[in-house]
Amino acid sequence: MRSSATQSDLDNDFDHLDPSWIADPFPIWDEMRQNCPVAHTDKFNGVYFPTRYEDVRAIAYDTEHFSSRRLVVQVEPMDPPLIFPPITSDPPAHRAHRKLLLPLFTPDAIKRHEPHARAVCQELIGRLTGNQSCDGAADYARHIPVRIIAQMLGVPNQDADLFRRWIRELLELGITDPQMVAHATEEMCDYFAHAVDKRRKAPANDMITFLLRAEIDGQPLSNEHIVGTLRLLLIAGIDTTWSAIGACLWHLATHAQDRHRLVSARDLIPTAVEEFLRAYAPVTMAREVIKETKVGGCPVHPGQMVMLSFPAANRDPSVFEHADRVVIDRQNNGHVAFGLGIHRCIGSNLARMEIVVALQEWLAAFPQFELAPDAVVTWSMGTTRGPQQLPLRLG
Repeated sequence: MRSSATQSDLDNDFDHLDPSWIADPFPIWDEMRQNCPVAHTDKFNGVYFPTRYEDVRAIAYDTEHFSSRRLVVQVEPMDPPLIFPPITSDPPAHRAHRKLLLPLFTPDAIKRHEPHARAVCQELIGRLTGNQSCDGAADYARHIPVRIIAQMLGVPNQDADLFRRWIRELLELGITDPQMVAHATEEMCDYFAHAVDKRRKAPANDMITFLLRAEIDGQPLSNEHIVGTLRLLLIAGIDTTWSAIGACLWHLATHAQDRHRLVSARDLIPTAVEEFLRAYAPVTMAREVIKETKVGGCPVHPGQMVMLSFPAANRDPSVFEHADRVVIDRQNNGHVAFGLGIHRCIGSNLARMEIVVALQEWLAAFPQFELAPDAVVTWSMGTTRGPQQLPLRLG
């Protein structure tokens, strides 16, 4: 099996950091799905890549053979791995770790944050009003979830640039640079340890205080657990959502018919968001094989990693009609952009709200926009895919 770009022999030696994969992975996944639906590479100490929905689903639900203790495929994984409860928690501990956070992310809890999200979007748009152009990623998408999750956590919004740097170092640049990962991790741990100490002395209405008051089986959470969960909430609450917002803007900038339709039918935006999440799902997680088993008939071996590509599963034509097309009024859209199994994204209600609000406010302000002439759009690599640079011309 061969791609049209620089990759070759994708079934035995794929490279998810290859420029052709980063720029446009969909035809590569289609080819893999047809010819070798569970591909493998010796890179990164051995990694499997399933592309069929049924195989991704089977792995996500199989906690006997696959562990969540390592979430990212790296050249040199940290040993021991960092904890990010509950996403790195395996059964039986996982259930209590996840249950603890559920009250923070119910639909009613998230509704309380919508006015702030809308105000943030309006403020960002206000800065762009009158401009002929902007970067939809750098000037808009990347700011929205940072400011919302900072308020929810109880950390200064002024530290947003620091948060964004950590995310890039951990999820992109650090994939091939273990020292960068170690440095960013140390900074994050120190930052949140200080924030926790501050909240012990001065409690507030935020997630840090919530975790300080929380108990599991009658016992308070350890500092390691609290800091690990705060790291997770920061990273997961920012990178995934800004990537999704950016992908939505990219689609609408390159598909005028869909943009016109959403401008004239604003009530269709939530349905369109579900389709954008299916078609441009940002997150590919990973699992570590801990017991010999088979996936789609392919043996997988302990100690190696599996890239759990929810984006590839969402493009499986055996599950989704016209899987390669974006149908903004698609009905019965059972996409898996937020994952499957016990680790399905706990913040899905928050992400949906932020994306919908971001598009509502953007389209109200800029009903006419498109890619800037000679625009060069770049996409992030690794765990999360979204536009890093999105030059737009504003109508």
